[in-house]
Amino acid sequence: MFRIVPTKLHECRASGVGSGAELFIVEGDSASKSVVRARDSETQAVLPMQGKPLNAVKARKSAVARNPWYTAVTSSIGAGWDDTLDPTKLRYDRIIMLFDPDADGIHCGALLSMFFYRFMRPILDDGRIWVARPPLYEITSPDTDDRLHAYNEDHYGKIRDALDAKGVRYTSQRYRGLASMNESALVTTCIDPATRTIQSLAADDAEAAIRMFCGGLQ
Repeated sequence: MFRIVPTKLHECRASGVGSGAELFIVEGDSASKSVVRARDSETQAVLPMQGKPLNAVKARKSAVARNPWYTAVTSSIGAGWDDTLDPTKLRYDRIIMLFDPDADGIHCGALLSMFFYRFMRPILDDGRIWVARPPLYEITSPDTDDRLHAYNEDHYGKIRDALDAKGVRYTSQRYRGLASMNESALVTTCIDPATRTIQSLAADDAEAAIRMFCGGLQ
């Protein structure tokens, strides 16, 4: 069957359930370019998110259907949506949301999780949706080759306290977002399956987002 491929989708060569293929949904064009350069083009596809997603829980289904961003998402995933959803037609084993670790990034992730909850629930329940956790800080030391990453301010403070207690010299860099990360850090923390930090998104997570941004479940 002929498939319309979104213009900005950077496809991978692998495809289908069981292929190991992954789709990274990345916040913004600049960040997506960094991910495209660092990815494994055999198994990792990249779709840049254009603007903040529509609130798919509050919006009418007709408005969601007309939304260019959600059209791009569903076309990329390839399994339909709502009453046309067929999980056997998934083009990827995992769909990974990769957003900046700030308030806007958290909001975008919550909005997208609500879309999956309302219109692609079987894929969500099957553990196909994941969230990558990019770090806020990278800490390096002239005394060691180790590179440490902190994922929030509290984590950063604990690492600094531990290094200070040992008398270790160090410097730190606070990332302004995904686009500001060096390629090595991006690969290690977000892209390489052997080292990255990702977590599966569950229905409970989406329901928490709905209660926060919509005032409760419909």
